[in-house]
Amino acid sequence: MKDFANFGDHAGEEGKTMQQWEEEARSLAASFHGKSEGDLLRAIYARAVEGRRSGTLTDEQIDAFYARFSSMLDPVRRKKLKKIVEQLKRM
Repeated sequence: MKDFANFGDHAGEEGKTMQQWEEEARSLAASFHGKSEGDLLRAIYARAVEGRRSGTLTDEQIDAFYARFSSMLDPVRRKKLKKIVEQLKRM
């Protein structure tokens, strides 16, 4: 994941199918294999903060990212990601 700009609000964006999005998500998750959940959340947050500060990350992109990945999470992790989303949108 280079940035959040790739997470639009519709499947097929930039020619990607939902399956390709899911494969990309699994690949991203695999890159954090052996690392803690905190490491993953910090990496997501750091990337998002960078995007917000540079003006390249919009609320819509944050919402699209959440929509794409929240369904893959259990309720506890989904709630944590939602809190991060809310923090980022207040920046």
